[in-house]
Amino acid sequence: MQENEQLDRTRTMVIDAIAQNMNLYGIPPSAGRLYGLLFYSDKPLTLDEMKDELGMSKTSMSTSVRSLLDLNMVEKVWVKGERKDLYTIKEDWYQCFFDYFTIKWRTAITMNSGAMEKSIAKLEEIINTPNTSEEIRKQAQIDIKKLEERLDYYDWQNRLIDSFETKEILNFIPINKKEE
Repeated sequence: MQENEQLDRTRTMVIDAIAQNMNLYGIPPSAGRLYGLLFYSDKPLTLDEMKDELGMSKTSMSTSVRSLLDLNMVEKVWVKGERKDLYTIKEDWYQCFFDYFTIKWRTAITMNSGAMEKSIAKLEEIINTPNTSEEIRKQAQIDIKKLEERLDYYDWQNRLIDSFETKEILNFIPINKKEE
C-alpha cells in the first residue's frame, strides 16, 4: 500500500510540473493535468474515464482534449469494440515540440505581420497625401522603418519555423547528444 502511494506521489509531482509548464505557454493547467494523466496511462482513455480520474466536468474535459488535439499533443485512437472516442498522447515529444511551437509562432507572426503590413500601406498613403505636414511625413517614415525592421525579424522567425517543420534544425541540434 505504501509503495503504491509513493508511486502516485511521484506521478502527481510530474503531472503538476507538466501542468505548470504548459500554463507558462498559455495552456490551461487542467489540460496539462490531462496530458500528464494520459502520459502515465497504459491504455487510451475515454472522456468519461479522464473526467472521473481528474474530477473535472465533462465540458472542461472536452475543452482540454480539444486544445491538446489542436496542438497535436494527443490523438484520437480506435479500439475494436469500443464505441466511445479514446485518446492517448503522441509519443514523439520532439514532434510535439515542433508542432506546438510552429502552430503558436506561425499564428503570432501572421497576426503581427499582417497588422504591420497594413500599417505600412496606410503610412505610405499618409506620406503621399499632398497636404500632409513635413513633421507627420517624417514620423510616418520613422514608423515605416521600425515596422520594416520588425518584418525582417518575422521573416527570420518564419525561416526558423521552416527548419522545425522540415526538421533541418536537427542537422544543427541533433536529438541524440554526440559522443564526446
